[in-house]
Amino acid sequence: MIILAGLGNPGPKYKNNRHNIGFMAVDAIARRWRFGPERAKFQSVVSEGEIDTPAGPVRALLMKPQTFMNESGRAVGEAARFYKVPPAQIIVFHDEIDLAPGRFRMKTGGGAAGQNGVRSLISHLGPDFRRARLGIGHPGESHLVMPHVLGDFHKAEQPWLEALLNAVADALPFAAAGDDERYQGEVLRLAPAPKFSPRQAARDV
Repeated sequence: MIILAGLGNPGPKYKNNRHNIGFMAVDAIARRWRFGPERAKFQSVVSEGEIDTPAGPVRALLMKPQTFMNESGRAVGEAARFYKVPPAQIIVFHDEIDLAPGRFRMKTGGGAAGQNGVRSLISHLGPDFRRARLGIGHPGESHLVMPHVLGDFHKAEQPWLEALLNAVADALPFAAAGDDERYQGEVLRLAPAPKFSPRQAARDV
């Protein structure tokens, strides 16, 4: 089994926030693949299903922790212990301000880079889980980061957002098979986004 956890904050107030792009990714995956109905478990909204890969179907647990972002590790850690899933079989989808809007990067291990949900996961799982980093861009100044991530996506952002979420779901068999490099490449092929520094672009504006 693999665990696919999206990070976000629960409740309608936060539903369309940039910080909730991890929840959005998990929802896109549930729509694309064979997943059962959502239910409450592990302090989360979860569903179980399968992802087709060339080697056969892979069982997966989708998770949207309901603990609020800063405590996400408690929920994912509980599920990982219950199913005896090692960090290498856990993929966490989360927003990344240091990637340009629409960019996508896979990474295993490392620090939290200021992402409090990732920091919580590290404290409960150790650093060696897999991170699916979804670019939302940087507002340019540190004091603008919080209103940026807790702000809703603008209407003008919907085309790249929808393309990215669909690509994350469509290319998932590569990640389920353990090939993160090919997964990243396929997501970027399906949903190309401009290559630029979000911090520099914000300063230029």
